[in-house]
Amino acid sequence: MSSSPSQSHPQAKSKSQSHNGAQPRISAFFRPSQASNKKHDLTRLPATAHAPIDLTADDDDALEAEPAPKKRRVERAQSPKSPELTHVPPPSHWRYDPSSPSREKDDSRTSTADQDSRMKRHEKFKRVLLGDDRLRWKQCDSVEASPAQTEPPADPGQSSEPDNEAQDSDESDEAFKELTERFSHKQSKGSTRKPTNGSGRSKGKQKSVELGPCGQPYTPSEKQVLKLIKENPDTVLMIEIGYKFYFHENSAKLIHAEIFSLHRFQSIGETLLSQGHKVGIVEQVETAALKKVSDTRNELFDRKLTHLYTATTFVDELESVDDASKHYAPSLLCLAEKSRQPGVDDTVTISLITICPSTGDVVWDEFDDSLMRIELETRLTHTRPAELLFPDKGMSKPTGKLLKHFTETAPFQQRVRVERFKELMSYTNAFDLVTNFYSEETKRNSTDVNADELLAVIADFPPQVIIALAHAIKHLSKFSIADAFLGAKFFYKFTTRMHMLLNSNTLTNLEIYRNETDLSVKGSLMEILDRTNTKFGARLLKTWVGRPLVDKIALRDRMDAVDEIVKSPSDKLVSIRQVLRKMPDLAKGLCRIQYGTCTPQEMAVLLRTFNKVATMFDHLPEEENKEFDSKLLNDILTVLPKLKDSTNVLLAAVNMKAAGQGKKDEMWADQDKFPALYENKLMIQTVESELADELKSIRKLLKKPSLEWTSVSGEEFLVEIRKSDKTEVPANWTIVSRTKVFTRYHSPEVRRKIQERARYRETLEAEAHKAFKSFLEEIIQDHYSILRHTVNTLATIDCLVSLSHVALRDGYVRPEFSEDDTLEIVEGRHPMVEALRTDPFVPNDVYMGGDAARNKIITGPNMGGKSSSVRMVALIAIMAQIGSYVPAKSVKLSMLDGILTRMGASDELARGRSTFMVEMSETGEILQSATDKSLVILDELGRGTSTTDGMSIADAVLQHLVQKVRCKTLFITHYPMVAMDLERKFPAEIENLHMGYMAESRIDGRTEVTFLYRLTPGIATNSFGVECARLAGLPEKVLEVARQQSDACRDRIERCMRRNKCVPPSAFAFL
Repeated sequence: MSSSPSQSHPQAKSKSQSHNGAQPRISAFFRPSQASNKKHDLTRLPATAHAPIDLTADDDDALEAEPAPKKRRVERAQSPKSPELTHVPPPSHWRYDPSSPSREKDDSRTSTADQDSRMKRHEKFKRVLLGDDRLRWKQCDSVEASPAQTEPPADPGQSSEPDNEAQDSDESDEAFKELTERFSHKQSKGSTRKPTNGSGRSKGKQKSVELGPCGQPYTPSEKQVLKLIKENPDTVLMIEIGYKFYFHENSAKLIHAEIFSLHRFQSIGETLLSQGHKVGIVEQVETAALKKVSDTRNELFDRKLTHLYTATTFVDELESVDDASKHYAPSLLCLAEKSRQPGVDDTVTISLITICPSTGDVVWDEFDDSLMRIELETRLTHTRPAELLFPDKGMSKPTGKLLKHFTETAPFQQRVRVERFKELMSYTNAFDLVTNFYSEETKRNSTDVNADELLAVIADFPPQVIIALAHAIKHLSKFSIADAFLGAKFFYKFTTRMHMLLNSNTLTNLEIYRNETDLSVKGSLMEILDRTNTKFGARLLKTWVGRPLVDKIALRDRMDAVDEIVKSPSDKLVSIRQVLRKMPDLAKGLCRIQYGTCTPQEMAVLLRTFNKVATMFDHLPEEENKEFDSKLLNDILTVLPKLKDSTNVLLAAVNMKAAGQGKKDEMWADQDKFPALYENKLMIQTVESELADELKSIRKLLKKPSLEWTSVSGEEFLVEIRKSDKTEVPANWTIVSRTKVFTRYHSPEVRRKIQERARYRETLEAEAHKAFKSFLEEIIQDHYSILRHTVNTLATIDCLVSLSHVALRDGYVRPEFSEDDTLEIVEGRHPMVEALRTDPFVPNDVYMGGDAARNKIITGPNMGGKSSSVRMVALIAIMAQIGSYVPAKSVKLSMLDGILTRMGASDELARGRSTFMVEMSETGEILQSATDKSLVILDELGRGTSTTDGMSIADAVLQHLVQKVRCKTLFITHYPMVAMDLERKFPAEIENLHMGYMAESRIDGRTEVTFLYRLTPGIATNSFGVECARLAGLPEKVLEVARQQSDACRDRIERCMRRNKCVPPSAFAFL
């Protein structure tokens, strides 16, 4: 319910009555003014408009200074004295000011000076309370207010005070809240006032607070983690906090947990690496003592990514028990591809660099490959890289399919990681990168590594190989292990004229490296030949096995060495065997020194081992050492004593006892070599001496002459006081710990000295680490070549000793190599079958070349031993050209330049190839690669298609090998017509053999077959497939039907052929 102004303001009413005529009513100031609309625009008001309004002024004066109309607000009860109304900016709003007491009529006018003074004080007070921003905003608001906003109501008699009382009250409350907020320094949540027309207060934007998943702001530690995750998006981060590793975000999802103990990194980290992940270790890079005196002492400890690993770049500890295989070390393969015909993917030139950071071995190669990429597949099978590096764009589809197939078919225990770069760099950029790398790495005044020599070696590489090398260097630089490329003179080409390269099919079919049942070494040729004592020797032997020699001189030298090790009674050979036993992985240790990750304990082990090797034959003259008949053994014994000079220098610089204990600050024989260590030790001793003096002062203070320092739970220099003694201690002493009996204190001086000593200790630790790294660099710079050459020499000795163990087996003989194009095996045996089975292996004789036919067609019953017999021939040939003794009574052969096999049946759907397509592709590669010095094995060629097509293909292929290639061939088939026809055509070149057996028919129609497993001249008359199916467990009813159908089919064909009188019935025994 509205009320008139007089009713709402009784005080105002009484005042207007007492001054009737002398002073206008207060309500007159709220009436619309005609002049104000026409002449007194608000934008042109003088500065005095902000002055207080004197209600005793004349009407004319009042009208002249009449402000913008304002609706009256409700006044609360006032003091008995009449207040004075004042005008507070903005001028568009009226305020009732009770600050001035009422005056008498004759003193009602206030002088202008007093008003200005009061106004200044008032404004100053407002600036202090509300700030300049609020005042400035009020003024701008009054100036920029539109006339429509300041226009009074049309009816001067109608008051709208009640309508604006709530608004006035809200504004007053808002101002009060703002004032309260400024005093309390808290942000108001209720204020929602916004400036009109864009002219509001210029408040700064408040910093947004990022909230976590739980709705709470992130802590500084969490922000640090999020930053690290953002900087390393494709890395599994293991963040070390305290003595534990923490995993966050996707990293935690990968391991299904968040926290693991520090000592479990070996199992967790290596498992992640084996699954193809990149793992980063985040560690604290600030120490506590130095942090306390730094400018960031009140901030979070800084943590950074200190280590980055993949399965290839993780070089494990020297004697780690987690090595997956002693024959393999994870390697990186970087390849570059160039099409020989633009736009055609059939034939390409592929260049590759393979590096094993754990051993320092670098292999390069460049080769042409066909559509099926057999050559690339062969190199992948030999090297078995754990990581592939190739361009994201520009790879041909066949190559991409092969790489995808290789990664997807890798064993679960060792997945292959794939790293891609955008595109291949140009040859110019690649050569510049390689040149800069070798130039910068040899700027350390190295006496052992010469940049010109390294670049001379690199310059001979093909351009595409240099491009691949540049990308590999760039990639490994991210992991700080690019120094592995410094031994450029130890690079070797994958294929050379001295070696036979066994292709992928041969490695798989003959089970050279691993069996095809569980993919382990057991049952493979490697298991038979490997009797090495060292890991670096085992890796070299694997290279020997996969790449048999074709150089007759090198092969003879190797076999002479093996033969002399077997027969010689020399004590020096006994010493060699003893030195090799329990020898650490020197190749890995040398790499750890090269990368700066070697520990003092590992370095001590390595130096002792090298010294033992160097002094083993130090009494022998280097030039006249003719201890053995073998040239290879004499060369080895000449190299080893040269190591003595380097080991003497290194041992003289190190205190081996301290190094074995891991004391980096005490392991140096010459203290002047690293003066910073001596200075920090001296400072620590000084502080400890001052602490001893402080103890004397404390004894006097506490009157305890026998008081000694106490150490409890890692806290040192404690003053321990019995509570029962009631000894008074200074008030500024700090209580460190208490028990029922004792109270332990630190005095302020002791605390200061302890912190000072901790800083010196941390500085000493940092300087000791720097000194140790410097010593490791010195080893690589001055002694790397001789140490690496020694490791290679020891690996060769280990392989020769291993082959000598093989030679000592019963029934093994040294093969004889002749110039005649022959292959003669007398009573040969399959090496793996013989080792795995307890019953004796039935030996077989094979004669190929010379007076005998060069090609053998082998038929026989299923499970009769055909595949085992041809594998035996191939394995004996490989062992002979490795330099090993072989399982036979005698073996004589000429040098073979390749052993090519096509055996078994399998598809490769991932590469878009069916079983028959795989068979034909492999056969095509054999026809292109075979020479007159090759041994070719084909098992059941043509069985993947119809009988007529299969027979035709088998006949044509074998005829091509006999007439065009003229190689030695072992051809297994179930097509007797093909065998008989080809033997008639080429009687001097082809001989038919079959696996012997005895068959006995029973009354119930079954046939009892006894396998003799011996190669016999002639063609087999039956394959006995039904009997083989019976052994496999097929139902008897099914077998009976099959036997009847087989007999009926055979009879029908025999009748047909008798009418035509073409071939004898025995030719169709297998149909």
